[in-house]
Amino acid sequence: MASIYTIIYFAFSSQTHGCPHCHRIIVTQKFIDNNITTGYEKTNISHIVFGIAGSTKTWNKRQNYSELWWKPNITRGFVWLDEKPPNNVTWAKTSPPYKVSGNISRFKYTCWYGSRSAIRLARIVKESFELGLENVRWFVMGDDDTVFFTENLVTVLSKYDHNQMYYVGGNSESVEQDVIFSYTMAYGGGGFAISYPLAAQLVRILDACIDRYSSLYGSDQKIQSCLSEIGVPLTKELGFHQVDIQGNSYGFLAAHPLAPLVSLHHLDSIDTLFPNLTQIDSFKNLISAYKTDPSRTLQRSFCYDLRHNWTVSVSWGYTVQLYPSLVTAKQLETAFRTFRTFRSMSNQPFTFNVQPENPDPCGRPIVYFLDRVESVGEGKTLTTYKRYVEDSEKGCGSVNYAPALAVPSVNVSASSFNPDLWNKAPRRQCCEIVEGSDWVDSGIEVNIRSCNHFESVTPP
Repeated sequence: MASIYTIIYFAFSSQTHGCPHCHRIIVTQKFIDNNITTGYEKTNISHIVFGIAGSTKTWNKRQNYSELWWKPNITRGFVWLDEKPPNNVTWAKTSPPYKVSGNISRFKYTCWYGSRSAIRLARIVKESFELGLENVRWFVMGDDDTVFFTENLVTVLSKYDHNQMYYVGGNSESVEQDVIFSYTMAYGGGGFAISYPLAAQLVRILDACIDRYSSLYGSDQKIQSCLSEIGVPLTKELGFHQVDIQGNSYGFLAAHPLAPLVSLHHLDSIDTLFPNLTQIDSFKNLISAYKTDPSRTLQRSFCYDLRHNWTVSVSWGYTVQLYPSLVTAKQLETAFRTFRTFRSMSNQPFTFNVQPENPDPCGRPIVYFLDRVESVGEGKTLTTYKRYVEDSEKGCGSVNYAPALAVPSVNVSASSFNPDLWNKAPRRQCCEIVEGSDWVDSGIEVNIRSCNHFESVTPP
């Protein structure tokens, strides 16, 4: 019945919209038989085709980012280049395979401050569709400096019926970017996903649509404008990150929203995620935790040590903050403004709440960074975070601060985060300080768990 319905739908659609070649699109893409499913099979990575925007000039520098997440013979898709790589270049087997984009000279581009490459990048979804790959549910677009967290991407897309028309992604973090470009579009560097049925409609109008919106700067603007003509709005997911910030991203990452981490972008525009590591090594460190528990990565938990009147904030797989005082959950969930806006390098505004770092060294948390991650027993992890010493810490002579400074590390144990929990009402998980720890020698022991009935993070 689904196939009959699809035939009727496209027949009617072609009559009303004047698409004499739609039957060829249907046959070429095997749309009816292979990409509209009636039986239940949970979405997996094989159902996704990636279209990565690249160029021969940038690929040599950025391929390491793609290789962090690309899994040869598992992930599907291509890096789309502006021209064929030189003959003396050997394409790495650990990289996504490449294709060369089609000629765009016939298209109009009238944005005086932009680049015609926006046309080529906007057409990646069309060129990916026209490859006619089988068993495709989603086309996911990103840049060559985008790092995808593919298990979490699958978790997010699995929430949606891929037989419907969906456009999934996220906005910029900087308000000035959203005002200039759009609040209604998914930013391409953070990545976005288009379901197969929506792609099937988009490719019919895309080329003419690109010319209609020739004055728009970016490929992601052009795509959203064309989708607006179809009538499909953006479905926002908080785990897609354009990372439109400059400087130290610590405050941004440590305050990750309650959502699966799907992507990170603009990796060369921010400081390294971990001190004393290169950006690539920083991501390898983060990914080492991610691989052991994808859904938990960067998820937060707050708990109190009432024996010392301390507060612990865990951003799993990345950092722990120890406060030698009792701090409210509202304050803990608000990001420290360690970064600036992407365009003007201003202190604000952002699309999420921020708070300034305390100028008093004694008012700042003691920071610990991920040092080690291991699986312990079935379905459990142990992550260790070591204290990062800043010069500002040495300036605090408070009697209450000194015992906390003596804590060298924090060990966090947790059960694996069940991805199915993302299909339920969101709730931050709770944690507790394990009693009997030897604070000075072995550090604090923290256990993350599901919250008990009526449990809350409320100071006494």
